[in-house]
Amino acid sequence: MDLGTIFLSETVGTAMLVLLGCGVVANVALAKTKGNNGGFLMVNFGWGLAVFAGVTVSYSSGAHLNPAVTIGLWASGADLSFGQILVYLAAQFIGAFIGAVIVWAAYKQHFDDEPIAANKLGVFSTGPAIRSAGWNLVTEIVGTFVLVFVIIGFGRVGDTDLGVPAGLAALGALPVALLVVVIGTSLGGPTGYAINPARDLGPRIAHAVLPIAGKGSSDWSYAWIPVAGPIIGGLLGGLAAAPLLPIL
Repeated sequence: MDLGTIFLSETVGTAMLVLLGCGVVANVALAKTKGNNGGFLMVNFGWGLAVFAGVTVSYSSGAHLNPAVTIGLWASGADLSFGQILVYLAAQFIGAFIGAVIVWAAYKQHFDDEPIAANKLGVFSTGPAIRSAGWNLVTEIVGTFVLVFVIIGFGRVGDTDLGVPAGLAALGALPVALLVVVIGTSLGGPTGYAINPARDLGPRIAHAVLPIAGKGSSDWSYAWIPVAGPIIGGLLGGLAAAPLLPIL
């Protein structure tokens, strides 16, 4: 597959993922929206369906949509060149930034009316319920391990000659969407389950540069955790999949 196809597909898919995922957080968190105070379960299902939409529109690249997935697939033995990996990662971060900017545009008046800076930041990026760098990191590692390990398991059940690149699109969108919902409902409480470095860092940068009134800090002291934790978890998930999930 040529690098241009990878870049365009991953950018579009990740932008769609973040637009709908951060969009549901905006609907729940910001003042005067129709979905205000809709609750964490609404966020969980919104993110799961955001994954469904993102995977659907990025089938041509395999729909990684997540640096942790790309790294995990590589660690599990997927045929990915160094150049392809770099293009996947660049497109994912760029797409996440674009998606976050569109969310801001869609909810501009509600950002203006929201009095709490933390709610504005929460639309873009994750934050811990109890701040403890070590344990927050563990939570992100565990959640992303589950994501990548189960994704690889999906792809290894039955016929593996799928005719598309290794990744989420090889599985069909619905199983992965449901996986994201269950990770959120079971493991999302401590940190808000970034489980995706691009999903957190791209929108956090958007929060930092957008002209959002009263936005406060972008919480850069925490920002390394939803990047490092998912990368470690994805790598461990891929490495564990090699011996524990044999190809049938």
